[in-house]
Amino acid sequence: MLGFENFPEYEVPGVRQVQFYPYESNGGSVVAIAGDDFAVIGADTRLSSGYSIHTRTQNKLFRLSEGTVLASTGCWCDTLALTSLVKVRMQMYKDQHQKNMTTPAVAQMLSILMYNRRFFPYYVSNVLAGLDEEGRGVVYSYDPIGHCEKTTYRAGGSAGPLLQPVLDNQIGLKNMVGASTEPVQLAKAVSIIKDTFISATERDIYTGDSVIINIITKDGIKEEVVQLRKD
Repeated sequence: MLGFENFPEYEVPGVRQVQFYPYESNGGSVVAIAGDDFAVIGADTRLSSGYSIHTRTQNKLFRLSEGTVLASTGCWCDTLALTSLVKVRMQMYKDQHQKNMTTPAVAQMLSILMYNRRFFPYYVSNVLAGLDEEGRGVVYSYDPIGHCEKTTYRAGGSAGPLLQPVLDNQIGLKNMVGASTEPVQLAKAVSIIKDTFISATERDIYTGDSVIINIITKDGIKEEVVQLRKD
């Protein structure tokens, strides 16, 4: 970056330069997989800063409705600010229209809210999972300024680059010859999410302790907790 130290001719005697960096990365990873009639989303519970662990039991999954779950990691204060705003907007929608927002509607609203802050973005990694109007599983991923992509599987967070190749291989069947193209089943999706997090904790110090998995079906949301390594 070009700072004042690179232009000594512009220095003013007695002026003190103050640095301001409002963001902090608190780590954490998320994974989501969608099937024909389900969606599975998981996030670890470690909240850290540098080499310090603030808590080992922080849930990063936010249940927005009976069919929609948002996983959010990154700067935890931004995560709380964004999810609080989303819940308020969803309540306003329900009060006005007398019905809950669908998962695609929540996905679009989240994209707009993040784009509104594009000049001072939320420092978060968001993955939204749920069921659409026809009961099919959907997954939406975002960049920091709100670009939204609909897909069937996605990883994000501090270990996202480690988790995504596993999903590409096991779910996307990338670079595989003669692999079965049958839709992924619920039991396999849950097993893959567990395996990806177990693998990520071996390489990423910001991911660990335990992983909370939400299984979204037409019958509601079921939760599972899997313990991970603590160091």
